[in-house]
Amino acid sequence: MTNEKPLGAQQWLVLAAAFLGWMFDGVEIGLFPLVARPALQELLADVGDADVGRWNGIIGACFLLGAAAGGLAFGWLGDRVGRVRAMAAATLTYSLFTGAAAFATAAWQLAVLRFIASLGMGGEWAVAVALVVECWPDRHRPKLAGAIGAAANFGFLLIACVAYVFPVTAGSWRWMLLLGASPAVLALLILVFVPESQRWREARKTAVASPLAEIFSRGVRKTLALAIVLSAVPLIGTWAAVSGWVPLWAEQLVEAQATARAAGVDGLPPGDAQALQAAREKLSPADRTAVMIDAARAKAGIQVWLAIGAIVGCFAAPIVGGVWGRRPVYFGLCLLSLLSCAFLFRVLTEYDLLFLATVGFVGAVTAAFYGWLPLYLPELFPTRVRATAQGLSFNFGRILAAAGALQMGELVRMLGGNYAAAGASITLIYAVGLAVIWLSPETKGRPLPD
Repeated sequence: MTNEKPLGAQQWLVLAAAFLGWMFDGVEIGLFPLVARPALQELLADVGDADVGRWNGIIGACFLLGAAAGGLAFGWLGDRVGRVRAMAAATLTYSLFTGAAAFATAAWQLAVLRFIASLGMGGEWAVAVALVVECWPDRHRPKLAGAIGAAANFGFLLIACVAYVFPVTAGSWRWMLLLGASPAVLALLILVFVPESQRWREARKTAVASPLAEIFSRGVRKTLALAIVLSAVPLIGTWAAVSGWVPLWAEQLVEAQATARAAGVDGLPPGDAQALQAAREKLSPADRTAVMIDAARAKAGIQVWLAIGAIVGCFAAPIVGGVWGRRPVYFGLCLLSLLSCAFLFRVLTEYDLLFLATVGFVGAVTAAFYGWLPLYLPELFPTRVRATAQGLSFNFGRILAAAGALQMGELVRMLGGNYAAAGASITLIYAVGLAVIWLSPETKGRPLPD
């Protein structure tokens, strides 16, 4: 027998609002890999992939730094004024400034607006995770973590499907960013209909004067340091090599393959701007348009495969973690990510069925961490500082990932636009996770700390 109360309408409303917030967060995140190459080619006057890669790294770093700052700021706000109001403010921030990026006329403007929008994207994650885990019974945590992790990937998939039907090219990338303003309506609905966390209300009665002071106290700071590293490993792998770059690499591969076929020349080396331009000059306007659309669809198709794999991985990881334990699952994900990324970046050179299948598998194992983290991080910290602490953990990991994104951009530039060689180097980061996880506590079967 159990004394646990049955689930009520308010709990489902909290989950629905958080799921939609994360889903649209995923839409915003998935927008940039689709618009990056055509947008930067236009804003930088049709440069080659070496310069596009450098600026993609800069903007990716701005996104990660903004998300880190937003996670801290909105996490603190969530502990101070409530989860619901902070979540609404985060949603409004990422919506409005993503839409504003449609009017950028220079690459630096795109970077600044991406930074501001990402403040809300990072804040959404920290606050919404705290709200959901506090409103639902402990026994549902593995399933909730799967929903949390998968929600953003449903958004990632949704925007990729839109881009497949309506290919994003140099002449159409701005309308895609305008779509990013649409979740602003959700912010108002959250404020009006979503109930506040009762657990937060009770914790406020004994709230510490400074959550940051408690987080950095002797009993918590070691846990915080481990949580930062455990968050940073998958964030670096994802945003400095996989989700933020594989769609661009696929577009580059298909553009080179399709141009070579249409021009009747031998294979073009991906990233060789001069050889590609020479081959383009042999094409008719109709052929050039066809090549551009093929490359844009390939980029969107890759994002679809990444998103489908990510959805499966995010649902599976916390469920398996609930059975086998948190530490063995993290170790296994690091090992699979290390091996599959090595195969993708070091072995494959053609855009074909094997490439697509490998990308789907890589998407599953590298994104599965985002189902595992919402299960594990809330279990490490007490309620009165949970939003601040998990926001600091995950988003300081994003700061480290920003350094990885800058390094990836610089590697792409140094390697003459070779995304694969750069990705092969960056994804070695998963080896760090193989060791660090065994220094962390196992929390399987334990209640949330109060």
